[in-house]
Amino acid sequence: MTTGDAHARLNDEQRAAACHGESVGGGVQAGPLLVIAGAGTGKTTTLAHRVAHLLLHGVTPERLLLLTFTRRAALEMTRRAQRVVAEASAAARGSPGALPSVRLPWSGTFHAIGNKLARRYAHRLGLDPAFSVLDRGDAADLMDVVRHRLGLSHTERRFPRKDTCLGIYSHRINTQRTLRDTLEIAYPWCAEWEEPLTALYRAYVDEKLAQQVLDYDDLLLYWLVMMRDPALAREVGSLFDHVLVDEYQDTNALQAEILQRLHPDGAGVTVVGDDAQAIYSFRGATVENILGFPEAYSPPARVVMLEQNYRSTQAVLDAANALMAEGGRQYRKFLRSPRGPGLRPRHVTVQDDQAQAGYVVERVLEARERGVDLRRQAVLFRNSDHSDALELELMRRNIPYVKYGGLKFLEAAHVKDLLAVLRWADNPRNRIAAFRVLQLLPGMGPANAERACDAFEAAGHRWSALAGYAAPAAARPHWLALSELLAAIGADGAAWEGQVTRVRAWYEPHLDRLYESAQVRRGDLEQLERLAVQYAGRESFVTELTLDPPQASGDLAGTPWLDEDYLVLSTVHSAKGQEWESVHVLNVTDGSFPSEFSAGRPELLEEERRLLYVAMTRAREELHLIAPVRCYVTQQAPTGDRYVHGTRSRFLTRDVLARFECAAWPVEPPRGGADGSSPASGAPAVDIATQLRNLW
Repeated sequence: MTTGDAHARLNDEQRAAACHGESVGGGVQAGPLLVIAGAGTGKTTTLAHRVAHLLLHGVTPERLLLLTFTRRAALEMTRRAQRVVAEASAAARGSPGALPSVRLPWSGTFHAIGNKLARRYAHRLGLDPAFSVLDRGDAADLMDVVRHRLGLSHTERRFPRKDTCLGIYSHRINTQRTLRDTLEIAYPWCAEWEEPLTALYRAYVDEKLAQQVLDYDDLLLYWLVMMRDPALAREVGSLFDHVLVDEYQDTNALQAEILQRLHPDGAGVTVVGDDAQAIYSFRGATVENILGFPEAYSPPARVVMLEQNYRSTQAVLDAANALMAEGGRQYRKFLRSPRGPGLRPRHVTVQDDQAQAGYVVERVLEARERGVDLRRQAVLFRNSDHSDALELELMRRNIPYVKYGGLKFLEAAHVKDLLAVLRWADNPRNRIAAFRVLQLLPGMGPANAERACDAFEAAGHRWSALAGYAAPAAARPHWLALSELLAAIGADGAAWEGQVTRVRAWYEPHLDRLYESAQVRRGDLEQLERLAVQYAGRESFVTELTLDPPQASGDLAGTPWLDEDYLVLSTVHSAKGQEWESVHVLNVTDGSFPSEFSAGRPELLEEERRLLYVAMTRAREELHLIAPVRCYVTQQAPTGDRYVHGTRSRFLTRDVLARFECAAWPVEPPRGGADGSSPASGAPAVDIATQLRNLW
């Protein structure tokens, strides 16, 4: 079987991307390639076939670097590539057989690969290979410790709190802007604190080095520092013949520079993405990375455009195409559908939030009666609170729903407690983990925990020294059990198997004392225990959970698992990559699309256009954009009636609206009686004018 047969299901553009390059002596020689994959055009399929093509032409899996934005995406890409390779191999043999083992050891998120490389070259970077990775919560706590130590928690004027300080730090790192630019652009109210913030961040860096911990942003920063060293850059770059990047429009300045320095000539570099779906600038991503990719190399990278959309009807795509046609700098594309014209999307004007909720519920139930399950329908919105009125109406009408964008599993206090024990055992210098664990004991408040940490540090971070520490009276009954647990699981060469079980057994009595609903929380700990057996060691377990945390059951609103079906509610950002038969987009007015906070900055307005485009292209069959006329002022009593007039979104120009069916809801009943006649016709008129004059 030829490799062309392996890609027989692909269209011409997909095949051109998958088979880019020339087969040369047991490998593939290829220049840089940019694949612009419009919404619904089979991006994942194309990239998986690209991986399979390289493997079928002799590229060894160990020489292939696949960078994604979620661990799940990397696994899905590997699974699909394995299937393509299996089908090609079976056809070549003339008979089906077992799936060949295709394992990509260098496949994962940017942060996961950065973590792997930092451990591999730890001694060259001045790191202990057993360094810990802080999640966002722990990083904010460490920032707060340093902030307090520098006296910044007691300033006369309002100083930024820990989460804001961490946000500024993260934004400055990921955009590679100066601190001053970061403050002016993203945090103008903090601009007066530039010098104290500089001192804070220097102290924060020193504290991380002392504790041998890295925060989430450090995983990219350390990788970039490696790539800026010529010798290390050559060494790391030589590990890979091909580098493939998914969702390239979502990369930030660090990630783009890392990729550029991996293979400066672009050899073997393939990036896939869609500039029209670049909607994460608040995370530091920049659309300029994908727009400027071809010119980053000499000669410029090849560009392959995927425009065959397999998701939506042409009527939906015509509206989306018209929206983007009026945008600024972009890769111009025209999405086309093989699924036929379909229904025209609707632009519906309603009076207010309550009417908006009524319209959505009516249409959702109508679709359900036509055989469209609730879970095949979605309601999308700009901000999470935009669905408040709808959620009340859904509960009143007994319609189950699930809402995406809630609490992460690792943000639950009891889960953080158990993981803190493992993190401390993994890295005795991790003071943030130690501080949390010690305070689980009765009588160990912050002051006592701080003294215990100081004593442990003075003793060289030896577990044996912990057992001899004179703990406060209330903590003494539990102190020996904790010190024995840490000495056992923290010992060099300690077996990983059973460690989570042992930590859970120690922790459960404290769980009952510290938290309500302990029995429910035990279920989360049991889930952690089941997850642990899938990992080879403690370091990979705690690091992977930090970098790619699962979702908590707290993401679910209501109890849809008890029902036959449920409606999907989601922010547009959380909906990216998803699709539904019917999609309703709430509050499509100026102030929401685009957001009022993007006014005055052309690049942000263009991102808002792309955000609406993403929302529209989630629909397969039906699309409803809903525009309330009244937007109630938030800062008033729940029964207050102050409102502002909602204006039509500036993105819905005459040319764009020409692709929509425009309507108002509810439809006004005819005036007069049931037969259309004027009520009480023939009755004597009331002399209102005389009565009004007589008042004076």
